[in-house]
Amino acid sequence: MLEVNGVNSFYGKAQVLNDLNFTVDRGTVVALLGRNGAGKTTTMKSIMQLVRPRQGKIIYQGQDITGWPSHKVARNGLGYVPEERRIFTQLTVMENLEVGRQPPRDGCTTWTEDMVFDLFPNLAERRHNRGKALSGGEQQMLTIARTLMGNPAFILLDEPSEGIAPVIVEQMARVILQLKAEGLTVLLSEQNLHFAQAVADGVVIIEHGTQKFVGTLAALQSQPEIRDQYLSV
Repeated sequence: MLEVNGVNSFYGKAQVLNDLNFTVDRGTVVALLGRNGAGKTTTMKSIMQLVRPRQGKIIYQGQDITGWPSHKVARNGLGYVPEERRIFTQLTVMENLEVGRQPPRDGCTTWTEDMVFDLFPNLAERRHNRGKALSGGEQQMLTIARTLMGNPAFILLDEPSEGIAPVIVEQMARVILQLKAEGLTVLLSEQNLHFAQAVADGVVIIEHGTQKFVGTLAALQSQPEIRDQYLSV
């Protein structure tokens, strides 16, 4: 469903991604793993064309989307949940969801407020609260819920477990598995290996913007030296 082919991305003159190559199959969850500063967020932003790769291509559902405006990428079914959440703090939960709404899309679940509230009961209880009144975990839920209102086929989740309580982390894992059951494809970036192991089918490890491992979760678990070298603190 997604192909990252030879992608090199820069901030100014500084190269951040070095010839990344990996694929994400339809209906799977792939974890992009690496230490802080490895280039995971830049990879996400390069896929969304928020950072334009200087070399290489991003192929989404067989179509080269490299160089597209980011809003056009989103309208073609790619949903992005940024690490910094970026909810509208002065808007209520309901208003934030309305901001994310897009028309129904062929082959994708058409999400409603009731459906996202079933997924995130905490938000249902606080539907009339402003974003600034939510906890960090609730803001993370709202960011995902707002993205779902765009009826995506594919979701990019940037560090969904970062900075939230362990009980919410467990809830996030259940949500990702539910999204997979709904037919969505997910690429998530993570530092938390245990979280990735709970949800992922495949793994991509990057270090200093360079790809170090691509394979199944089982293959990674059979090579502890890779895990220790690139994921241990």
